[in-house]
Amino acid sequence: MSVMTHGFDRPFGGAERESRISGPRKAQLKRIALSVLTLLSMGSVLTALIALKTAIYVWHLHA
Repeated sequence: MSVMTHGFDRPFGGAERESRISGPRKAQLKRIALSVLTLLSMGSVLTALIALKTAIYVWHLHA
């Protein structure tokens, strides 16, 4: 059973644990994540504008 939990014997977190991702790589990943979130939010705004335009068109069509 100790073979299965061998990796969990070490303490979590703290100063003795070093980062596996380098600083420049972390900055690049952050930049990519930010651009993806920006793209998704722009898509949501575009969808909302299309829905609003459609609702106004249908409202005027039945009036």
